[in-house]
Parts: sequence; structure tokens; C-alpha cells
Amino acid sequence: MTQFWNQYGSQILTKSAEHIYISALALGLGILVAVPLGILLTRLPKIANFVIGLASLLQTVPSLALLALMIPFLGVGKFPAIIALFIYSLLPILRNTYIGLKNVDSNYRDVAKGMGMTNLQSITTVELPIAMPTIMAGIRLAAVYVIAWATLASYIGAGGLGDLIFSGLNNFQPPLIFAGTIPVTLIALLADLLLGGLETRLTPSALKKEES
Repeated sequence: MTQFWNQYGSQILTKSAEHIYISALALGLGILVAVPLGILLTRLPKIANFVIGLASLLQTVPSLALLALMIPFLGVGKFPAIIALFIYSLLPILRNTYIGLKNVDSNYRDVAKGMGMTNLQSITTVELPIAMPTIMAGIRLAAVYVIAWATLASYIGAGGLGDLIFSGLNNFQPPLIFAGTIPVTLIALLADLLLGGLETRLTPSALKKEES
């Protein structure tokens, strides 16, 4: 074990950092796009089904095929991998944002309107906090997806822990496979744990009492 760590330890740390970088950027872009879009769709119900259906259609494209499709347009490396993973992160965040806001009791909106709040104020101070558990559930799901699928980014030269996994597969070295697989699992679990803590902080205390 010591010999293996001495030989591959620095590589594992470097690839883990690359993996986190790729996944975090893709997920961050997904949140920046999908959450505002999900909010907008609650105000545009006529096109909501079309947009969510389009996101669902993109989700059905195999991840490896989507990565391959990026090559003619964006080349190889981290950037096309981030864009492909960003596309995959959209659906769970978009769908949960839309559902979370749609399920907010209309009485809350009426109260906000009665207090003289604008539409934007109603969304930011009333509806989003109430919908936060549902939205965060979508973000947590997207995070696990992105971290898992980022292993395939190795195929287009993006780096990450997929390099170790596929090197182990190609050279029949199980220790390398474990050296890539175990950190991916730990990163996914840690991300879910951290996002779960963030969800707890962002959820209004009144909702926590109702759930308990």
C-alpha cells in the first residue's frame, strides 16, 4: 500500500483536483442557468413543457456520445467536457426548480402581493425559500451525476480520475482502477453532504419545524 501511494499518490491528488474542478464548474454553470430558467418558466407556463421536454431530450443522449459530439465544435480538453457535463446537469435542477416553485401555496403569493411586494420580491423573499428543499434536491442529484460522468471526460483529454480508471482497465491493473473509483465515490459523497448542509442553512426554520 505504501509503495503504491509513493508511486501514484501525487497523481491521485492531481487527478482528484482536476475532477473536482471540472465537476464544480459544470455544476456551477448548471445552477446559474437552470435556476433562473426554472423560475422564468413558472411565469411562462405555455412554453414550460417544451423547454423541460427539450432538457429531457438532451439527457437521453449517452454521455460518451455527447462528449464525442463536442470534439468537432470545441475540440478536446477540459472546456468541451465542462460544456457536456453542464448540459447533463440542467434537467434535474431545472425540473426541481420549476416543480418547487409551482408547488408553493398560492396563499403565500397572495399575502406577498397584499404586502405590496413586487413579483421579483415575492420570488426572492417568499417563493424561493419555500421551494429551496426541492431545488436543493435537484442540485444534489445533478452534483452526483456530474461527478460520476466526469470520469468519462478522460476520453477527450479533460483529465480527472477517469485517467486512472481507464489506464487501469487498459493495462489490466486493478489497483489503478480502485485508485480512481474510490476517490470519485468519496468526492460524490462529500459533495452531497456539503450540499445537504447548505440546504439545511437555506431552508426557513418554519419549514424545518413542519418537517420534523
